[in-house]
Amino acid sequence: MTKLHILISEKLRRQILNGTYQPGEQLPSERQLMESFEVSRITIRRAISNLVNQGLVESQQGKGVFINHRQKVTYSLSSPLIFLEQDMQRQGIDFVSRNLVFEEILAPKDVKVALNLSPEEPSVYLQKKLFLINNDPGGIDVTYIVPDLGKTYAQELQQKMTFPFLEKQGIRIERLDSVLECTYADREMSEYLEVNLGHPLLVFRYTAFTAENRPILQGESLSRGDRFCYSLSISRDRPPV
Repeated sequence: MTKLHILISEKLRRQILNGTYQPGEQLPSERQLMESFEVSRITIRRAISNLVNQGLVESQQGKGVFINHRQKVTYSLSSPLIFLEQDMQRQGIDFVSRNLVFEEILAPKDVKVALNLSPEEPSVYLQKKLFLINNDPGGIDVTYIVPDLGKTYAQELQQKMTFPFLEKQGIRIERLDSVLECTYADREMSEYLEVNLGHPLLVFRYTAFTAENRPILQGESLSRGDRFCYSLSISRDRPPV
């Protein structure tokens, strides 16, 4: 038997999605919801918590619960490659990339293998960038960059989107090997993306190769599913790689 708080949150969820409650509008108070559904305060609080975890509402201390804006942007995983910044510009989205971390570190074992680093190249450059979509945090990109490129372009990579910048330097990305999956927000991600600890996140993991089949970047983009999604065009004509 489905628990009461789930039934209530599902009804409120449907009302939010069908426009009964508009973005920015305040939900009825706890007391009003208790009377409407004829349930206890703890049941209503659990139902509201369900909505918060789904990213549909935001609870503001001392003010109430408000409906979140639900604009979701789409990044097209297409061939030929369209990079994220270009895709956001095409859709008229206000997109900003903010550098969080750029430092030389010892390469983790799996990164060394993926980037085909020799024993004489024990380090990589770690970069973390926060993506703001219409001024709201939408995702974080965590990238490991081969040492020669990281060292040569350290200043520029902290100010520009990585792939478009490298292409302007004549370093053309010919292939991305990628996987799309789900994970959960740890403490760091929850703070940057303004979600609860354990909130589900989309993860786009990738390794980028040049024309010489040289891997130069390995990374992952972690994004909020309520603000970001991916589209994919599949053609029967192209053979599998």
